[in-house]
Amino acid sequence: MLYNARSRYRQFDANSGVLFIIVSHPGGNASDLGGDKGLERDRYEERARSLLDTDSGLAVNQEALEIAEPLRAPYVSYYRRIREAINAPGMSVLEIGAGTGMYTVAALEAGASVVATDISHSCLQVLRKRLGKYSNLQTQVADMEKLPFADGKFDLVILAGSLSYGDNRTVMNEIHRVLKPGGRFICVDSLNHNPVYRLNRWLQFVRGRRTRSTLQRMPTLGLIRAYRDRFGACEAEFFGSISWLTPLLAALLGQRGAARLAERWDRLIGVTRSAFKFVMVAEKQK
Repeated sequence: MLYNARSRYRQFDANSGVLFIIVSHPGGNASDLGGDKGLERDRYEERARSLLDTDSGLAVNQEALEIAEPLRAPYVSYYRRIREAINAPGMSVLEIGAGTGMYTVAALEAGASVVATDISHSCLQVLRKRLGKYSNLQTQVADMEKLPFADGKFDLVILAGSLSYGDNRTVMNEIHRVLKPGGRFICVDSLNHNPVYRLNRWLQFVRGRRTRSTLQRMPTLGLIRAYRDRFGACEAEFFGSISWLTPLLAALLGQRGAARLAERWDRLIGVTRSAFKFVMVAEKQK
């Protein structure tokens, strides 16, 4: 059942051929955000507008090649799992926190019907410029805590790096709600156990580059267990226990050598709590 929308309108981008849908909701729409969520939205709005003003950085990211090789493994796994999950033409995919579309292409290339959502209008404008050639794309301004979609609408929900931008339980329940029975949620994100990464995030907060709530909501092993309990089935891969050494390792061994050493080290220690990134696949049991 759809939420009762206070307003809904469609805008067609003639240049890209992409349909842009804006939906707002009583007491919590994406255009009237306050607090930390509003601050984060405004920060991303500013970055996206600078891209739109200069027309720079609008190339499509393919196979996560813009990420340094020693840090690329979790995103390669994320792409692979999305493509494996999209096993029939026209499957319905929701991307949450799509931002400027850096990782949206994986589902589009696999032939799914993709709805890319974000709370930032300007980010979605950049996304449409990047990915306007795809006829299987729609974009929609939406709050991840109040997804404006019917129960059981999507075969797959994907998310890259955005779990900390909403209340963990609320977002989890919304994802579960909009998935069909047997549908999957696939995400790649950072883990909040490694002390090096926790310190870095705190420094970003002190410098005004992060809000307090995003620190408090960083994914944990406990959150992964909560997804397993809620969905009924969940698996996770962990990556990057020594990612903080990447600059030194790359200088000594080169990008490829640093990547191989990091992957071997993760396998050797069976990395979990010390991981920098994780990829999770949760399946909604019938």
